[in-house]
Amino acid sequence: MEARTLGPDPGDRALLELAASTGRVLVTIDTDFGELIYVHDQPHAGLIRLPDVPTEQRIALVAEVLQRHAHALEAKAVVTIRGERVRISHPST
Repeated sequence: MEARTLGPDPGDRALLELAASTGRVLVTIDTDFGELIYVHDQPHAGLIRLPDVPTEQRIALVAEVLQRHAHALEAKAVVTIRGERVRISHPST
């Protein structure tokens, strides 16, 4: 599901809540979701952040992350990709 199919932008908090309530990993280029998770303890079902990944590489990279880091995402990890570096963080639950 893409956020734009939901109509007007409901905001980051609402998107994270929707993803969590449906058990979906949220994929974004926006770094604000990390603040919601780490600073505001917003519940989530996993997050993939791609702030520096060019558009043409995102789909292939997300498929690779889902395959290689499925267990981390199932444990509600936050996966951030910057250049060649993949960082996996486990927010407190």
